[in-house]
Amino acid sequence: MSIIDLFWIIIIVSIYIPVIKRKMLEAKRLKLIRLIEQDGKSRLITMIHRQESLSFLGFPFARYIDIEDSERILRAVRFTPKGMPIDIVLHTPGGLVLAAEQIASALKRHKGKVTAFVPHYAMSGGTLIALAADEIVMDDDAVLGPVDPQIGDPMKGSYPANSVLAALKKRNPNRDDSILIMGDIAVKAIKQVREKVYLLLKGKMSDREAKKLAKVLSEGRWTHDYPITMEEAKELGLSVKNELPKEIYRLMDLYPQAVQKRPSVEYIPLPYQPPAPTKKGKG
Repeated sequence: MSIIDLFWIIIIVSIYIPVIKRKMLEAKRLKLIRLIEQDGKSRLITMIHRQESLSFLGFPFARYIDIEDSERILRAVRFTPKGMPIDIVLHTPGGLVLAAEQIASALKRHKGKVTAFVPHYAMSGGTLIALAADEIVMDDDAVLGPVDPQIGDPMKGSYPANSVLAALKKRNPNRDDSILIMGDIAVKAIKQVREKVYLLLKGKMSDREAKKLAKVLSEGRWTHDYPITMEEAKELGLSVKNELPKEIYRLMDLYPQAVQKRPSVEYIPLPYQPPAPTKKGKG
């Protein structure tokens, strides 16, 4: 065997081994999802956004809620019998408002009980989807986030709608028409999101409480990445509890982050037993 042949064998193996590993991981996920469904007699849907690897080169890219997510989840909801419960696992930084609203509307309209599981975080659009559930189950340290709209600018990035309106209140003779247009969009965006959140909360609490909470979450009183803890979510009036099933943690382990050359966090992945209490001797 020549060096060139050996080189090509190494290249082929380096391409196909990650593919085989990914297929095996997908099979394990589907098996565990099916076990959870059978145990709870429900449909389990996962929306887990982690950094993933591109090809065998290992370039990472971030995942967000997009139209493909909404298409797949809407299809899953349609495949679910009307009275069957739906459990959805949310692990996402948010994403496209249109996609998040489509998912939330489909879950809100479903006749069976909908439970949102949040093992780590469900921010922005993820929170909007969680609000559509009849019950939110979170890890003790998991967080939700505000749903205040962000006004996008292709050249300069996105700005909180409320901050755009605050800037417009200040006198500035050099302000151009684009800022005024953004201000008009900001007013509409805040109103639209507030109405959407109210519709998602309607029926789960009084109208007055639903309107108040919709305003709190959409008005921009916090920064967009503000972490709403489980205790704070309860204080806001959301139906939240912390009894996250162990199977959800096992499922999250089957969605690994992209492999790095050196991990930034390391620990021995075993549960430790608490130390036995010491007995005090006489005298």
